[in-house]
Amino acid sequence: MDDTALDYLQSTFGYAEFRLQQREIIDTLIDSNDALVLMPTGGGKSLCYQIPSLVRAGTGIIISPLIALMHDQVTALQQLGIKAAYLNSTLDAATARQIQSDLINGHLDMLYVAPERLNTSGFINCLRQTNISLFAIDEAHCVSQWGHDFRPDYIKLSLLHEQFPDTPRIALTATADEKTRTEIKHRLALENAKEFISSFDRPNICYRIVEAQSNAKTSLLRFIQNEHENDSGIVYCLSRKKVEAIAAWLTEKGFTALPYHAGLTAQVRETNQQRFLNDDAIIIVATIAFGMGIDKPDVRFVAHLNLPKSMEAYYQETGRAGRDGQPANAWMSYGLQDVITLKQMMATSTAEEKYKRVEQQKLEAMLGFTEIINCRRQSLLNYFDEILDEPCGNCDNCITPAETWDATVAAQKALSCVHRTGQRFGVTYLIDVLIGKSTERIQQFGHDALKVYGIGKEYDAKQWRAIFRQLISRNLLAVDFEGHGSLRLTEQCRSVLRGDVSLFLRKESKSAKSSRKGRKTYNTDSASKNKLWEALRVCRKRLAEENDVPPFVIFHDATLSEMMERQPATRAQFLKLNGVGESKLEKYADAFLIVICDHINNNETDSSDTVNESLLLFRSGLDADAIAAQRNLKTTTIYSHLASCIEQGELKLDDVISLEQQEINIIHETLLSVNDDNRKLKPAYDALDGIYDYNILRCVQAAVLPA
Repeated sequence: MDDTALDYLQSTFGYAEFRLQQREIIDTLIDSNDALVLMPTGGGKSLCYQIPSLVRAGTGIIISPLIALMHDQVTALQQLGIKAAYLNSTLDAATARQIQSDLINGHLDMLYVAPERLNTSGFINCLRQTNISLFAIDEAHCVSQWGHDFRPDYIKLSLLHEQFPDTPRIALTATADEKTRTEIKHRLALENAKEFISSFDRPNICYRIVEAQSNAKTSLLRFIQNEHENDSGIVYCLSRKKVEAIAAWLTEKGFTALPYHAGLTAQVRETNQQRFLNDDAIIIVATIAFGMGIDKPDVRFVAHLNLPKSMEAYYQETGRAGRDGQPANAWMSYGLQDVITLKQMMATSTAEEKYKRVEQQKLEAMLGFTEIINCRRQSLLNYFDEILDEPCGNCDNCITPAETWDATVAAQKALSCVHRTGQRFGVTYLIDVLIGKSTERIQQFGHDALKVYGIGKEYDAKQWRAIFRQLISRNLLAVDFEGHGSLRLTEQCRSVLRGDVSLFLRKESKSAKSSRKGRKTYNTDSASKNKLWEALRVCRKRLAEENDVPPFVIFHDATLSEMMERQPATRAQFLKLNGVGESKLEKYADAFLIVICDHINNNETDSSDTVNESLLLFRSGLDADAIAAQRNLKTTTIYSHLASCIEQGELKLDDVISLEQQEINIIHETLLSVNDDNRKLKPAYDALDGIYDYNILRCVQAAVLPA
């Protein structure tokens, strides 16, 4: 195991330790072996080939499908002092020639190229003159015709193995089921590659799906206003027309919302994309033409106003939220028309029959996912052959468990109505028959004389639409698109019609409930932190403009959050922040340290006041939970106040917590053994197997360790 890789991780990229399977993947490439890597978006895939490219002699060649991704990653690498470049159609001939010369002469650590360029004899000849450290094939699912982003030029990348058999290769993707993984290995001649499959779980994303009410736009607006008023986000729509309409409507409501779809000019798309990358609180409203390769880490929400056509597409699109590991929302609104539209798209597809069958299976899985009543994350991970033992607690079904009802009789009425009317009519007509509506068309067909006429008056039209939607989603009814959207019975419905099984359906929710309780709570602590947060973002924005890079290239939100929490006062302390390497320390530390210092000086009185208020309440006889409730603060915040009082000698440890001296000694020794001057509590928490919570550890630390 080469320590050079760890040195690069810490000194160049600014991270203390490897995550997931990064170390093993990196060692595999350093040892000249091939790798196939499945790792979730935001899991650190890029480091898996960037660090080996630096450790191994020569230049790493990275095949990337999108120009935007190349530009962002090269810009970020250059900020770290790494010699990186890209070759694509945006460069003029002179610049391209210079980069190829730098490549041949060994002046580059990494070069990003499109798959199309690798299929030209001129560039292959250039590579033959180059010392290549490795080939990295990003977004490798593009090679699969079973996948959701197929790119024909990816199929030809098997030439890398043929032309450069001794150069290690790594193929990476965030979304690939078993069939797609098999095709990737076959197409790229990676049958002997070591396979690394990390968890698909993105625990920071809250998955939420709401039924489309009378106006899905209103639900979207309420969601953004209540939870993401000043955040960046993506809203996906199925059609270009809807993209334009939603973007214009959100703009009318006071948001900065920009459209993105293939019908816009290249210049407009590029302008809107750059604004999204460079500015805060920008909402992109887009078709699925937008997103792959967008390396913006602080997207706080992804909203769907139409159903994606597969679980892979849903996972990839929602995965563009929260790439920095901070909390994010994946919100979707869907209704009966979405179900019918997607089924129609599948039915009218011109693909070969075997591909249509696969598309149909993928759609059925997506529809099933929308209607489930148990944990959505468990269902999503199960689709990718991963088991989550316990419900996640961070999806709508876990936060507000769905109600079900015995819909057997209602389903029998609906199915009977389809049968009695000859399986020739659509949903709206069938509902009119069920609720006994008197229309000229119903009278013309004589359906007002049927036994099913008026037998469903206990439900209104909206409720019947929800019932029909779920019957279609469960394949108890099928849509006959050659019959202009008429419904017909399926073989699966027989057991329900006969009463052999009971059918429980999801009860429609009256409104979408927020899963982020207390987001708008305002108190002394949060007000002070908000001031610092905004000051740090302003500083980052200024530095980004000075360096002509997106703000997240300076630092991710996660690094700013750590600055806000730890408030480093020296360069040595600043270097311990995640995401701060030696290059960024030299470039940016002083600017941020000034901001933090000014904040501390301006808020010392406020900080002292809030701690004193907690101390007075504690001395009056209230415990930490009661103080937290009275002050509308978190209990952990109150314990941090009490720990500060212990540290200043205002309180004794046994005033706050009840522990035997032997236990205090054990905690003390553990804190000393894992302490590395950064006062992090997690190493001690882990070393003690979680027996003592963080509040206890914080108070003991305040009593026994120097500040």
